[in-house]
Amino acid sequence: MTTPGDSPNATRTSKKVWRTQLLDERRALPAELHESEAELLAAAAVAAAAGATDPVCCYVPIAGEPGSIRMLDALREAGHEVLLPVVPIDRAGSLGPRGPMNWAPYEGVDSLLSGPYGLRQPAGPGWGPAAVATADLVLVPALGVDRRGVRLGRGAGWYDRTLPLARPTTPLVAVVRDCEVLPALPMERHDILMTGVLTPQHGLRAIPLSLD
Repeated sequence: MTTPGDSPNATRTSKKVWRTQLLDERRALPAELHESEAELLAAAAVAAAAGATDPVCCYVPIAGEPGSIRMLDALREAGHEVLLPVVPIDRAGSLGPRGPMNWAPYEGVDSLLSGPYGLRQPAGPGWGPAAVATADLVLVPALGVDRRGVRLGRGAGWYDRTLPLARPTTPLVAVVRDCEVLPALPMERHDILMTGVLTPQHGLRAIPLSLD
């Protein structure tokens, strides 16, 4: 764990150590447990979105991330418009400018195409980066989150550039396993704090939170 006086290099090194540890733990998770937690997260996401009248921003879980496509389908079945992030790609198939992500409606699993980093993203026309400002709830993928709301992502920085466009009152909720809610994680200046955490066993909890 780093402290406020640590150098930027020390903080980045600490993040790499945490990423390696948390990814290793996810790879070791039995498939049956992942599936059962995914069902719990689908129900928890619907409960978290209760009362939302504007779109819900979500994502397609990949590579052992908590949850499954069922989370998106459950939100749609509950009557919510679901927006998914689209990482920009140029005509040559390379990554586009590293700015905020685009957003496009989720219209079912058959509407998804392969994207960068192993992502699956909508094929249809996007609503642009500013679409995140229309959301009543933003569900954010994370490797871990701490009691202050510090989120550990995979390090590409797309969400750090995108989430500042959300409305200040919109909940930013990290989706993780219960054991991935941690006492403290290293933080850099550009990191965007989460306002809530969604886990299989505890559902939605507001941040800051107690780990007692």
